[in-house]
Amino acid sequence: MKSLDFTTAHIQQPRAGAPAAVSARARIPWGFPEFFIISQTALPALLYLPGTQNFRLLIRFSAFAISLAAFAWWQAQPRRDRLHPAANWGFAVMALLTVMLFHPTTSSLQAGLAHLMVYFSVIVPMFWASLLVRTPEHLARILALLLVCSGINSIVGVLQVYDPAVWMPRELSRIVSEGPMGLGPVTYVGPGGRTIVRPPGLFDTPGAVAGPAMFAALLGTVFGLSAIPVWQRAISFTFAGAGVAAIYLSQVRVSLVIVVMMFAAYAAVLFLQRKPTKAVTLGMFAGSIIVLSFLLAFTLGGDSVSTRVMSLFADDPMAVYYRARGGQLDYTVRELMYEMPLGAGLARWGMAASYFGTPEQGSIWAEIQITGWLVDGGVLLVALYLGLLVVTLLTEFRIARMLPLPRLAACAGVIFAANLGVAIMIVSFTPFVTQIGIQFWFLAGALHGVASESGVVAD
Repeated sequence: MKSLDFTTAHIQQPRAGAPAAVSARARIPWGFPEFFIISQTALPALLYLPGTQNFRLLIRFSAFAISLAAFAWWQAQPRRDRLHPAANWGFAVMALLTVMLFHPTTSSLQAGLAHLMVYFSVIVPMFWASLLVRTPEHLARILALLLVCSGINSIVGVLQVYDPAVWMPRELSRIVSEGPMGLGPVTYVGPGGRTIVRPPGLFDTPGAVAGPAMFAALLGTVFGLSAIPVWQRAISFTFAGAGVAAIYLSQVRVSLVIVVMMFAAYAAVLFLQRKPTKAVTLGMFAGSIIVLSFLLAFTLGGDSVSTRVMSLFADDPMAVYYRARGGQLDYTVRELMYEMPLGAGLARWGMAASYFGTPEQGSIWAEIQITGWLVDGGVLLVALYLGLLVVTLLTEFRIARMLPLPRLAACAGVIFAANLGVAIMIVSFTPFVTQIGIQFWFLAGALHGVASESGVVAD
């Protein structure tokens, strides 16, 4: 798939320029960015193997440690100009979190440092990625690799429901399986009364495939509509369909909603890029993939799949959200914000608290990112990180509107749509302490690097 020509179709210049574009890509050697994208799937996939649970912490942290190592390399580089327009917001977030390490109710120094390193490893790609990805063709290759990794992950997720005896990991996360209720909360009843575990994909946590599946759906559809060889278009659409089907089978409803939002955002960008026909075509294919993938998922998962999807329409959207995650947001705004306006210290929630936290301080339940920010840094951290996201998304949107640079604008449009979906997840999940957040900032940094190299200054 490395020859996927993302510079064509939606984004392309006349076909006469295609050989030059292919030649330009051929001159871009594979390096750390490609390795980094692959590692973000390959390292967690090690937990798919039997006997790896004893090394779970090491394997999980290794995917984050690579980002920190790249940041150390970036700091040693003489050329660190052209920082991302949101860089100062990022530095402010990192500085505040460092101060919060010394909060009197931080769980422990060890736990606080672990929590701090997770935050840093997620956010620092916005700095170092800009030095490593410098051309639209290179960025297109990165997006193609992301599609392949996410698509394979999604296909494995579908196969885990089709034939769990072969494809389901022999060991699931002990954090889940050894909990007080076991695997009960992450299973549902399929055809013939069969118990189905929500597919983890190339990971060990039930339902985890829903994350990469969102990107497989968006990128697979975009690449599938590009002017690339037919066999590559077929593979792209297969990845897209597997992505949506994996979301249905994982029963993570928010991922389905976000995929629709990603499609809508990208279609809106196409309209603004004066490509209404392509926007309509995208909508038609996206709708078809959503419907056909539902039929596949219903065949494999049965009535539980359709019931879960239909629950999105059982009431008005706000009522549905409130029953799912809205209660946590309401509790955060109405109570926690007044109880801890300056935060409660680091490692009071999340994986660092689970692995390194001390019972003396106690843990705080945070299942959405806004709650996590409030606990970690109070109202100030919420404001700073929201500002960081807004500036980043506006920067990507402005680049997507740069019509004289069609290849750059096209890449920016896709990245804007994907990253907007991740940003929306802050009210339903905790993306910015996970690898989804790492991907967000890597794409943001890479796009900025290409824009800077193209002579674009996005203030």
